[in-house]
Amino acid sequence: KPGNYVLISVADTGTGIPPEIIDRIFEPFYTTKEIGKGTGLGLSTVRSIIKSHGGFINVYSEKNKGTTFKFYLPAETKEHAVEEAEKKPELPLGNGELILVVDDEASIREITKATLEASGYRVATACDGTEALAVYAEKGSNIAVVITDMMMPFMDGVATIRALKRMNPTLKIIASSGRAMNGETFKEGDLAVHTFISKPYTAEVLLKVLREIIAKEK
Repeated sequence: KPGNYVLISVADTGTGIPPEIIDRIFEPFYTTKEIGKGTGLGLSTVRSIIKSHGGFINVYSEKNKGTTFKFYLPAETKEHAVEEAEKKPELPLGNGELILVVDDEASIREITKATLEASGYRVATACDGTEALAVYAEKGSNIAVVITDMMMPFMDGVATIRALKRMNPTLKIIASSGRAMNGETFKEGDLAVHTFISKPYTAEVLLKVLREIIAKEK
């Protein structure tokens, strides 16, 4: 759309992206990394965030010279921005509850952690199911809710949820995945999760679901 934009440019001097795959880099689960090294959700998540703000992304890459990503975000006049801010309802905030975030994608762990901490929660993180069990064994009595990815190496979401439920049958769990899942998926696996959110999820969705789950136990 025509208009004023704020441009954020991120560039490197790496090996570049081959022409034959550059059209696929934003596809969910497309990755050139080895198995267990990445899920292919990083750039998909970035694109979702930029699009949710009405922006777009351009990418330019040359072999052995590097890659440049340009992020365009609509620039609003001060008056219009104030009006939009007044229309948006305030997001539900936490009251210092401890949330355990389990995800093998470092970028998703850090974005989720930063979002929750900025919204009044305390956060512990784990990169897979085995680490999640260790964290829960140490801090379990203080953890209000666990947010776990379903697709992880070593110990996936299904095994993680079952193990956590054996440790605490009443534990509140939010499952998340970039792949299509529904209530039947969890019923068939006999997984007692409180809700499921699809990746990439927004801060608004995450905070609302989290507050609803915590409010139910009071």
